[in-house]
Amino acid sequence: MTTDAMRVSFIVGLYNCLPLTREMLRSLQSSLPGDLDYEIIFIDDLSTDDTRSWLTTLKAPCRYSLNEKNYGYAASNNRGALIATGDIYIFLNNDLVFTKGWLEPLLKTYTDLGNNAGVIGNVQRDIKTGLIDHAGIYINSKGKPAHLKTAPIFSTLFNLVLRNTLSTGACFLISKTLWIKLNGFNESYINSCEDIDLGLRARKLGKINAVCLGSQIYHHISQSPGRKSRDEFNSYTLTLTWNATLAELSLKDWCKNYFETYLSDPRDYPNASLARKIALYLIGLKQTPPHEALLGAHHSLETELKRWKEMFKSE
Repeated sequence: MTTDAMRVSFIVGLYNCLPLTREMLRSLQSSLPGDLDYEIIFIDDLSTDDTRSWLTTLKAPCRYSLNEKNYGYAASNNRGALIATGDIYIFLNNDLVFTKGWLEPLLKTYTDLGNNAGVIGNVQRDIKTGLIDHAGIYINSKGKPAHLKTAPIFSTLFNLVLRNTLSTGACFLISKTLWIKLNGFNESYINSCEDIDLGLRARKLGKINAVCLGSQIYHHISQSPGRKSRDEFNSYTLTLTWNATLAELSLKDWCKNYFETYLSDPRDYPNASLARKIALYLIGLKQTPPHEALLGAHHSLETELKRWKEMFKSE
């Protein structure tokens, strides 16, 4: 598989924050290879600032679509994909800043994975501090998605790729073919967890989700108004849908937490045999975690589900 003859559709959902959108577009276009065949599609989610007036001033390769009401991230991006003409879709937040060289490693990762390519993300740094905010997503000991915030020192130089991880929706690549097969984002999620759900569905099809550590961009992080208002309910929905998968994916972190707590005071954890089993798993001498760890991971998820059921019992 090669990207040389492929068209790329950049799809950007908008809701206010026009200065950031302008900055994003300037940096994006100045960072792209000169021979790239591409389009940029903006989907405005009923902005109340001057975004809509600004959109009318844009020229090719930019296009735009206007939502008649505020749909949220998933539905807006689904609408953008419907009018996209590319072979490859790259979904972007409007609060990103790009520098030259970010795209080529991402495309190479896609090419190298071939037909196995799933959802492919990259490294995102907090624009205020320069520190890594996202180098992949793992499922923590409570069964919740969490950002990896470190990467090997030479990851950019050698274009290292982290496989079998998940990616944030702020910036990721997916083929049009896979996007259509997955039927896009699940619109049950409003402004969070739709990216995790998409990656899990790609994983279920046997695709390899990956993060290209050689592709690095900058992010203003969660600038859209109301960005976090549905986080808890979305997490509840995600857990109800993917309970068994989340438990499985949380095992590494659950075991790590258990062992670290055991080491801090073994008297609180009289089951030394379990601690030894976990240690063998963590250092790679055992390929599978002990059964007790899976039970513990499921217990953690059940605890969260009980909390959410109480929280949302009136909905």
